[in-house]
Amino acid sequence: MFKYLANRTGQALLVLWAAFTASFVLLQLLPGDAILIKFLNPEFGLGPQEIADIRAAYGADTSVWQQYQHTLLGFLSGNFGYSVQAGVPVSQGLATNLPPTLRLAGLGFAAALLLAVVLAFVSQLTRWGWLRSALQSLPSLFISVPVFWLGIMLIQVVSFRLGWIPVINPGKWQGLVLPTLTLAIPIAAPLAQILIRNIDEVLTQPFVAVARAKGATRQWVLWKHVARNAVLPTLTIAGVLFGELLAGAVVTEAVFGLNGLGSLTQQAVGNQDTAVLQAVVVVSATAFVFINLVVDLLYPVFDPRLRIRLGA
Repeated sequence: MFKYLANRTGQALLVLWAAFTASFVLLQLLPGDAILIKFLNPEFGLGPQEIADIRAAYGADTSVWQQYQHTLLGFLSGNFGYSVQAGVPVSQGLATNLPPTLRLAGLGFAAALLLAVVLAFVSQLTRWGWLRSALQSLPSLFISVPVFWLGIMLIQVVSFRLGWIPVINPGKWQGLVLPTLTLAIPIAAPLAQILIRNIDEVLTQPFVAVARAKGATRQWVLWKHVARNAVLPTLTIAGVLFGELLAGAVVTEAVFGLNGLGSLTQQAVGNQDTAVLQAVVVVSATAFVFINLVVDLLYPVFDPRLRIRLGA
């Protein structure tokens, strides 16, 4: 079990290093210069020597390899550098904008899981064939809906037409209802599709027929025997979809005007603030890798065969 743990952790760290390196190289290849964008302005009245001194203060006058080493060591020690545009440490901007995004992503992920489980099991438990077909066709509809369009439609219907949630100055949690639904619905679609397919496959296994022959009801078989076996592939896709959830959170924040990594990323892209963009990429990659690592570690919990194979 320790070997399995060390192997998965080592793979996670390797992915993080690859994400950091790839983002650093791509950001270096971008045209433009954040320092020139801000300081090469007649209002500042700076000459070439002053701008050169500023570049030296930010370490932009060194070679790319030296910048890579300095940035990597800084990230390992928790120092993400300074934002050229804001003139403050990048960690300060992350501390302000990261918690709202994580809260929105966490609520969206939980809502997506709940919606997927409800769709999958209600479609299996219903006695009406037309309702089962309708419920199982919903994920195909949800997965084709763009996040930004869904957010706009929810605002139009729920806020403007029905008046349930105000657009201006909603409550702290009230203002998260529509963004959470906007995130959850597209993510719930593939989860529900895979869960429904897995349930159908598990229901054909011999142990299900044995349980039914002993008098167990369909509901009992689904919750006691089928759910545990059907959830394993769903866990894998749930971890993969978390990366899409973070990207969707950035778009959703822009649609609903929320402060978070979305607004921070928009400003950094417009100003070519590479230090901020690098930090956003690494933080997002860390969250994605962490979720997938947790999923990998949960597999032995749900699958006894894997525990036996690992000697746990």
